[in-house]
Amino acid sequence: MADGYFVGTAGWNIPRAHRDRFAAHGSQLQRYASRLNAVEINTSFYRSHARAIYERWANAVPRDFRFAVKMPKLVTHERALARCRDPLRRFLDEIGGLGPKLGPLLMQLPPSFGFDARRVGRFFELMRTLHRGAIVCEPRHETWATDAASLLLQRFNVARVAADPPRAHGLGDPGGWTGIVYYRWHGSPRQYFSPYSSTALRALAARTAQHLAPSTVAPSTTVWVIFDNTGSGAAAGNALELASLV
Repeated sequence: MADGYFVGTAGWNIPRAHRDRFAAHGSQLQRYASRLNAVEINTSFYRSHARAIYERWANAVPRDFRFAVKMPKLVTHERALARCRDPLRRFLDEIGGLGPKLGPLLMQLPPSFGFDARRVGRFFELMRTLHRGAIVCEPRHETWATDAASLLLQRFNVARVAADPPRAHGLGDPGGWTGIVYYRWHGSPRQYFSPYSSTALRALAARTAQHLAPSTVAPSTTVWVIFDNTGSGAAAGNALELASLV
């Protein structure tokens, strides 16, 4: 793949249909990392993992492999970005076990979470006192597709996820900070299940390559594409096909 281009799936499950396209030996993560250079850890949304677990995962993959990690639902959903200092510190200490293989933190918000400049700004101020690395935000409310939201994201160097299917107009395109772009494709028309056609993947390859083009006015440092259509096992096949195109 091109430098600065990361392709993977949500989790490192290898479906039976694609098993022969990965290394035959090693742990499932090691086999997955033999063909793809990134993965999104979603289990961190539901429960914490000991720092030693993250260290073990980091030791199982090649040097240029990267992990995106989803923020806990305690922070994004239950506390709605308020009173988060202690759980954030615990989370960041745990994922510190990934070391230099830590990629962006994924902050997915509930569909009902409308843009609130004061609340979101305070949260990002806290985040930036605790973490200087890449952060990507996947909002799912139409109020995030506004200039005010984009300006606040840019202020704190936070990129807005380009989601498919988008929950609202404008949320299918990258937004906010341009230092990283993060495409999160969930499967369409049936979310989490539908595979993407070769035509759609070729269009995605061309679209994402533009972010790294030297002629781009503000070229991005890195491009991420994560397939979340894991319910049918389609994600692995789509990721492998896209990786072969870029």
